[in-house]
Amino acid sequence: MIESEYLKDNVQNIQKLLTIPPLRKFETKNLKQLLSLSKIREYEHGELIIREGDTDPWIYFLLSGKIGVKKEGIEIGIIDRVGEIFGEMRILDGLGRSASVYSEGKTICLAVDISVATYKLTSDERADILLLLYRIFTEFIATRLRLLNDELIEAKNQVGKLTGNTI
Repeated sequence: MIESEYLKDNVQNIQKLLTIPPLRKFETKNLKQLLSLSKIREYEHGELIIREGDTDPWIYFLLSGKIGVKKEGIEIGIIDRVGEIFGEMRILDGLGRSASVYSEGKTICLAVDISVATYKLTSDERADILLLLYRIFTEFIATRLRLLNDELIEAKNQVGKLTGNTI
């Protein structure tokens, strides 16, 4: 992995963040704050980004490439849309990482260190950032739940066909 220093709040970096779909909702002042918590991380194919069970404070936005998600060694998904967020479950529930994440080919992510907000931002700034991030989390989780529901129905239909019990 290649990792940058914490990002600076210059115009060029803010403009780059505005190209990430979920971050377009942020105001410039919030993007400046987010930059102070963020690093760019580049991964080669097969590199571990998140280890299942870990308790690190990072969330990620996919900037390029794609990632594979594995739970107990079984692949459960691929994420390949620019701007997709991952690693948010740990931040939401405070538990260990629910799955491992690996790079699939060269992958670049914006990594946001939520723990740094405690000492880099005022309590009001921290509340603003967390509120915006939780809003983004909610949108992504709702989309993932809808997709999971569709997959569950499809799996139940397939099981029903195999056993002769259709739903």
